[in-house]
Formats: sequence, structure tokens, C-alpha cells
Amino acid sequence: MSKKIRIGIVGYGNLGRGVELAISQNEDMELVGVFTRRDPEQLTLATDAPKYRVEDAAGMQGEIDVMILCGGSATDLAVQGPQFAAQFHTVDSFDTHAKIPEYFAAMDKTARENGKVAAISVGWDPGLFSINRAYGDAILPQGKTYTFWGRGVSQGHSDAIRRVKGVKNGIQYTIPIEDAVERVRTGEDPELTTRQKHLRECFVVAEEGADHAAIEQEIKTMPNYFSDYDTIVHFITEEELKAEHSAMPHGGFVIRSGKTGKDRNTKHIVEYSLKLDSNPEFTSSVLVAYARAVYRLAQAGQSGAVTVLDIAPAMLSPKDGAQLRKELL
Repeated sequence: MSKKIRIGIVGYGNLGRGVELAISQNEDMELVGVFTRRDPEQLTLATDAPKYRVEDAAGMQGEIDVMILCGGSATDLAVQGPQFAAQFHTVDSFDTHAKIPEYFAAMDKTARENGKVAAISVGWDPGLFSINRAYGDAILPQGKTYTFWGRGVSQGHSDAIRRVKGVKNGIQYTIPIEDAVERVRTGEDPELTTRQKHLRECFVVAEEGADHAAIEQEIKTMPNYFSDYDTIVHFITEEELKAEHSAMPHGGFVIRSGKTGKDRNTKHIVEYSLKLDSNPEFTSSVLVAYARAVYRLAQAGQSGAVTVLDIAPAMLSPKDGAQLRKELL
């Protein structure tokens, strides 16, 4: 059997745990270790993989082919991304859409300078949904693309509210507005504002003595996350959060509404949808597939940052070209 792709994980929250489990489903990969800012001895993994302090990673560059970065976009990846891209080939799920261009530029510079490949913003949105937006835009140039998320738990937005001062724990649900969805599916091609497409609903466990009004105000006015949406904030107990909000479902759909023909009167609706029981487990499965692509790009001598729009589908699969043409084409 050919050499296995050696994977490292940085960060062990919901996403890191999902990556750990996903690696075990890919026979051409092995997990070298999990790197954490916490005390490794206090970390309970789902497998018997080795545990290390995050500072130990620099000394293991020859032992890891691809490092999957599982930190949050709000604060972790802006620092950790370039730091690790200087030492390893990397994959991350940076998902603050408005900041992707500047994050790409920072990662591209560092990766190129150090001969590394860095796949950024990998997941389902940004990620698989981005690919479907690109297909729709290219194939039906006369049309509009709409993206709806939910109803489900957004990891990035949940992470953002947990970082608000006075918040002990919290979770955020993204909810598509049904009237807007139906108008799009019927081919009406409506002009919809951000606020008209989704609601955001937050369930927050506040620290004892924290100012609830201040927390709610900070969440609702947070740029890039909540300020452009109608946002509902509920304050609940830790017990309620655990009992009623421990699952992490999500999903959504990309719809391209387009017209063709001499008079542009032939209508087409293309829809791609996801229904996920576990947002982090699915996202981590996407990250692991793209780790394979990053390894192959690196083996071919490529360097710099890449996104899902730059990587051919065949690069993701453990199957060779002949198999893919026979089985999937």
C-alpha cells in the first residue's frame, strides 16, 4: 500500500473532533496528532491519537504532510493561519465572507514565501456552496444567484457570540425566511436585502452578574455577523442549553435562477441543497477531502493559497482518474 497522508489537527473543539473521526474513514490517511492550547493531559480524544501542545508543532514539520486548522474565524485563524502556513501545508475553514480577500492575500504571501500550499475557506459555505454559485454564474450568465442557510446552527456565529464579554456559553441558529425562498423558487427573481432573507436567533448563557442588555446590544450590532440581520437574543440557563441545543444540525441551498433563448424567455432554476444532522462533522469531512488535494498539489510542486474554486474535483477523491471516469462520469 502507498504511503499514507499524515495529518495533524490544530484545535480540538467540535470541528477538531469531527476531523479526528473523519480521518478514520479515509484509508489513505493517518492522524499524527492533535495540537491544543489547553493542557494535552486534560484533553479526552475520540481516538488514541497522540496529544501535543500547540507550541510543539514547529518541531514536527517533517512528520506531518498537511495540518488541518480547526480554530474559529473570529480571532483564531487570522493569527494561526499565517503562523502555520509558514511551516506546513494547511487547510482551514475561514468563513468570514467579507474578510476572505484579505485573509487569502495574507495566506498566499506566507505560503509562497515558504513553499507551502494553503487551502483556505474550505467547508460547505464558503466551500461547496461557492462552487455551486460559480457553476450557476458561468452556465446561466443571465440570472441571479440566491443562497439561503438553515434552519441550523452556525459554528462561526456561535463562536462569535461566545466571545462577547459576559457570555458564558451560547449558540446561534440561522433561519431562512420562507416567503423569500418561495419567491426565488418560482422564478420571480426578487431583489432581496440581507435582512429579508434570514433571521438570526441566539440562545445565550450569561455569566453571573453580567449585563444582559449590554450583551444583547453587542451581539445585535456586531459587524459581519449580526448587524445586517433581524436578530433575536434569548437568555437561558446552562441546563436549558445542554438539554435543548446540544445537537448541531444545519443545511441550506444555493439557487440559480436564469434565462436563455433569443428573447431570454426560457426559464431555468438550478438548486443545490444540504441537510446536515451535524454541521461540524460534515464540515470536517470536507476539510479532510481537501487535505488530500492539498497534499497532491504540494507533491506537484505548487505553492501559495488556493480555494475550492481553484481545485479540480478529481483531486479530492482517493480514486484514480480511470476509476472516476468509469464509476462517476
